[in-house]
This record gives sequence, C-alpha cells and structure tokens, in this order.
Amino acid sequence: MRLYDYAASGNCFKVRLLLGMLGVEYERVPVDIFAGDTLTCEYAMINPVRETPVLELDGGERITQSNAILWYLAEGTVWLPDGRLERGWVAQWLAFEQERVMGGLGGPRFLLATGRATEAQVARRLATGRGALEVLDAHLAARDWLVGEAASIADLSVFAYTSVAPVEVPANVEAWLERVRALPGFVDDFVPYPENAQLGAGSSIY
Repeated sequence: MRLYDYAASGNCFKVRLLLGMLGVEYERVPVDIFAGDTLTCEYAMINPVRETPVLELDGGERITQSNAILWYLAEGTVWLPDGRLERGWVAQWLAFEQERVMGGLGGPRFLLATGRATEAQVARRLATGRGALEVLDAHLAARDWLVGEAASIADLSVFAYTSVAPVEVPANVEAWLERVRALPGFVDDFVPYPENAQLGAGSSIY
C-alpha cells in the first residue's frame, strides 16, 4: 500500500492518523505540491485533479479524496460503526468537515500562512469556521466523541484542520482535541507550510 502525501495538508494528515492507529504498514511517497510535483504528466496519471492524498493499493487500484480513503480503510474495523444510523452520522460529519471545517478553517489557514490573503479578506470564511466550531462545541458538550461511544473516522477527519484552527477554539472542542491526541497510535506529524508554499515562491495548482 502506498500513500502519495503532502506533510502540511490536513487532508493527508487525517489519512496518516488512521493508518497509524490501525498499525498498517505503507509506503509514504512525499509529494511536494509547491515544487510542481503535481503538475507533471506522471502525476496526472496518478490523480487527474492533481491533488493529494492518493492511496494506491497493492493491486494498483487508487482512491482519491481523503474522506473516501478513510472510509475504505475503516471498513471492517472499530473506526467505522456497524449500525446503519451510526454510519449515516459518520457520513454526515465527513460532509460537515469538507464543507464547514476545511472551508472555514483549513482554507483560511492556508491563505493566511502563505501570504495569499489577509484576515480581512478571509473574514467570511473565518465566520464559517467559527460557526463550525460552535456546532462542534455544542455537540461535544454531553459526549466524548462525534458518533457513539468511541472514536471513529468522523473524529479523525474533523480533527485534522480543527487542530490547527486559525481562530480560538471553544472549551469542549479543545477537550475533544486532547482526547484524540491521547488515542493509541496517534501520529503527531502535521507540519507547517514550508517556505516554497509562500505566494510566488513555488509552482502549484494553488
């Protein structure tokens, strides 16, 4: 199994988290997004939309989109509930993560950290992120995990960009972040954007 991966991406980080917690051996293939690695014809054969992560299976099949990868890896494990309703709730949180958390926290983090925008320019997106944190805070007021009585891929997915939120995180959410960090197999390898990610410093689709 091979993971095409960018270390500063929350979408890649969430996949590394699950692989680590499952104890799955895999080959990590670094993809330097801002050195033009995804712009090559060779990478377009791996993922036509030129994004990371990509999970390549031993048979050569590939899966793109981080939450789809999480679902594939979690099938048949404790990280994906058996119940129909609970699985629906997991899917609900995965959608929430892409729309509200990545859009309202992950996107602004990238734009601010790489000099692509000012806080004023991302104010509306940050408002979406703060709203997402308010929803999370209320949901976690009476429970430890997003779905059911144990951590699931819903928690890992939402955790990634929430853990580096460029705004203040409410108390219940902060406590939940610490619970995720305390899980067995947690991998603390989410890194800041490197210098070549700065506006004008590299070549990428961004």
